[in-house]
Amino acid sequence: MQASPAPEKASDNPAGMLQVQLLRMADPWRWLALGWRDLRRAPGVALFYGLCFWAMALLIGWVFRASPEYSMAMASGCLLIGPFLAMGLYDTSRRLERGLPPQLSSSLTCWDTQMGSMGMLVMVLLVLEMLWARASMVVFAVFFDTGMPTTAGMLQAVARPENWEFLAIYLLVGGAFAALVFASMVVALPAMLDRGSDALTACITSMRVVGLNLAVMLQWAAIITVLVAVSLWWHGAGLLLVGPLLGCASWHAYRCSVGDSAVPASTIS
Repeated sequence: MQASPAPEKASDNPAGMLQVQLLRMADPWRWLALGWRDLRRAPGVALFYGLCFWAMALLIGWVFRASPEYSMAMASGCLLIGPFLAMGLYDTSRRLERGLPPQLSSSLTCWDTQMGSMGMLVMVLLVLEMLWARASMVVFAVFFDTGMPTTAGMLQAVARPENWEFLAIYLLVGGAFAALVFASMVVALPAMLDRGSDALTACITSMRVVGLNLAVMLQWAAIITVLVAVSLWWHGAGLLLVGPLLGCASWHAYRCSVGDSAVPASTIS
């Protein structure tokens, strides 16, 4: 059952923007519980998307070990696919919330009415990824005057205590870009699916949610980071469960963070 957090003040809700809600520190755990409930009610759909997430992790890992120079290109390809997979899980949770049976076919095509906005969002993600990669190369260039290290050399460099300054700055730069992506995306995709919002409105709404509930969203980001890190421990097999769980939980994060849906249940078939 969805809680009814207090909405932000009307003066803080610009015209044309979606209404965002105040959250509680316990809410992220409730999102996980609701996501788990959705997984149990749609095991077949969850398994399909879990296999997709696991396959992407295995592919990126194989490319990183075999040809690390192509890792960024492979990650970019997965970045293109990721939003479409996430949309499918959001659609599944939305259908369950509205008392409709989950359908894999529906989840695979739920984004087709948002192709323009999805394309714009993917382009923004790719630009951010390229800027992230460029910033990382600058950090490497500052600390390594022998050129870009190999994969083995990079791992050795990270493991050496004397390179703590490099590691700290590298993590700081990466963390800044990761925070920007998280803030602009945490409820953007569900808003696009549920409200038909354009990419700009969805991203601004997402940033407003984070700005209004910074402590809660930092906790949510930490939970996501820990769960993904643990799921990658044994060849990424944990993504079979964690991927769909976080996808469904993210739908409930959106529903708790943004005002009631403008789309009636009768329009979803």
